[in-house]
Amino acid sequence: MRTFWAQGYEGTSIQDLVDAMGVNKPSLYATFGCKEEIFREAVDLYDRVEGRATSQSLGVASTAREAVETMLRSNARAYVVDEGPRGCMIVLSSLLGAPENESVRAFLADNRSDGETTLRNRLAQGIAEGDLPAFADVDQLAAFYTTVLEGLSIQARDGASAAKLNMIIDAAMLAWPAG
Repeated sequence: MRTFWAQGYEGTSIQDLVDAMGVNKPSLYATFGCKEEIFREAVDLYDRVEGRATSQSLGVASTAREAVETMLRSNARAYVVDEGPRGCMIVLSSLLGAPENESVRAFLADNRSDGETTLRNRLAQGIAEGDLPAFADVDQLAAFYTTVLEGLSIQARDGASAAKLNMIIDAAMLAWPAG
């Protein structure tokens, strides 16, 4: 997972994976079949381990606004830790690349879309519970805050500090609909 996260899908060779996993090539192929399958399993692991910041934020917050702000801030903290690659593996590992890797890009786009849907559902819950104004456009808000989250990942990979990421979050939260 960390190898793909640090180097991206196309930047990671089978030899990189062999070295990272401490196995030989025949074992790697026998277990996973191909590089794309290894990558899909790495993304699944990433979702379970690193994706907790988002799922916990959206699941435990008492209001939709708190859920969004907590999601952004917890991910910003995770994006700048010293012990791993900076930013989000789902956002950064394969935005562009060779045509033969389109299935990987589509897989990641679906993953990002699922995240936006989860956020949209939490926002709709906020309307139902009365903590988000009924006039709020949950599609617009989900798209906007998903874009902010993805932008934080790029900023982190580029070396932005936690302070800069939090400054961006402060500005993003000014867009929250007043009710």
